[in-house]
Amino acid sequence: MQDGRRRLAASLVVFPALWLTRVPAARAQAASAPRLRPTPAQTEGPFYPVQIPPDHDNDLLRNGSLRYAAGTPGWIEGTLSNAEGRPLAGAEVEIWQCDETGHYHHPGDGGRADPAFQGFGRTRVGADGQWRFRTIRPVPYSGRTPHIHLKVRNGNRELLTTQIYVAGAPGNARDFLWRSLSAEDRAALTLAFDSTGDSWRARFPVVVAG
Repeated sequence: MQDGRRRLAASLVVFPALWLTRVPAARAQAASAPRLRPTPAQTEGPFYPVQIPPDHDNDLLRNGSLRYAAGTPGWIEGTLSNAEGRPLAGAEVEIWQCDETGHYHHPGDGGRADPAFQGFGRTRVGADGQWRFRTIRPVPYSGRTPHIHLKVRNGNRELLTTQIYVAGAPGNARDFLWRSLSAEDRAALTLAFDSTGDSWRARFPVVVAG
């Protein structure tokens, strides 16, 4: 009986000691892990919706009962994390863009956008940090190279607003906003829109500083 009590007492001393040595080591390892570079911010531009439309899900090719058949359909998807690499589950990602003829759903653009194109979408980030949208490959319009606007919100906090560009688009070098980026920032915001048959896919990992 006395031997059993001695072993129990020894375990109560050893286990806390092991725990106390492991916790600082784990913290040191987390502190030494390289921080991810935050995604560069860019201007919101003039065409963010005045009012969020009734249909604002992650499929921009369906607006209520209407179906949009113009343009090249595909998927833009990615992850959302903080600079430590932790997924921001529950945050929201928004995108908005012009239709195939270069028009936005916005009174400042004269109301000329095709009503079948949703033009704006919002989706909630999953527990693994993943998000995705179905939309058309972005097209140029007067003065701008092809791009998609993106915004990140977490509750009432706006964490990021930026723009996504198409790698190899001829108008990039003439676009004043793309040209204003450093080489490193251009690389972060300019994506390969990989073709898969009649569709395409682009992947955009988003990192916010907060």
